Amino acid sequence: MSETQATEAGLVEHLIELRDRLLRSLLIIALLFGGMFPFANRIYDYVSEPLRVYLPEGSSMIATDVAAPFLTPFKLTFVLAIMAAMPFILYQLWAFVAPGLYRRERHVVLPLFASSIALFFAGMAFAYYVVFPLVFGFFTSAGPAHVAVMTDISRYLDFVLKLFFAFGLAFEIPVAVVILSLTGAVDPAKLAGKRPYILVGCFSIGMLLTPPDIFSQTLLALPMWLLFELGVLFGRMVYRDREDPAEQAPAGNDG
Repeated sequence: MSETQATEAGLVEHLIELRDRLLRSLLIIALLFGGMFPFANRIYDYVSEPLRVYLPEGSSMIATDVAAPFLTPFKLTFVLAIMAAMPFILYQLWAFVAPGLYRRERHVVLPLFASSIALFFAGMAFAYYVVFPLVFGFFTSAGPAHVAVMTDISRYLDFVLKLFFAFGLAFEIPVAVVILSLTGAVDPAKLAGKRPYILVGCFSIGMLLTPPDIFSQTLLALPMWLLFELGVLFGRMVYRDREDPAEQAPAGNDG
């Protein structure tokens, strides 16, 4: 077999493996969705509870679209199925790329995968248990007295999913800083020197990703800044490791 044929055969094997791992991920998502869908309405009730507790007595959420009572819980359950399957999906990604990594890279990448999952879910939990009560309590009490608060279930879901993803991604900042430090793309010491600009950037991102009120903007900006400081702390340790002469040996020495 010629070198070209061997290369093509190796590429085909990698594509087949990638296909198989994608199919496994889709299967897990389908199984999780099938298991959660019978409880879709209960799941939606749980997600909407932070708003419903602040609704005036006698009022409730409404559905302005004919199919909304079915499609809205369906959409929520599907999104949650993808999120619940994310550890398995990232493991499949890890298993696919791990053979091409050096030993030291494998030791670093796996904890980064695990921490990224944990931080994303922590961001969602922070949004649900801390941000939502404050935001919805403010929104429902700030309107005119003669306006009845009856939120559409579809619009509410879009709103909370946006905040879930915003806070989940914001909590990934330490992972991003560590990866940039690990690759040498940034110097954590120089990055720390730009702290005032980072703080302004956090509030700007909070303004873009959250509703137009100072409470939710601040509740997103401050954790982003604190997580940035945490990322710089760990980034300095990783960056110092890169400067260790022992780490400058050729990659082949890792076996």
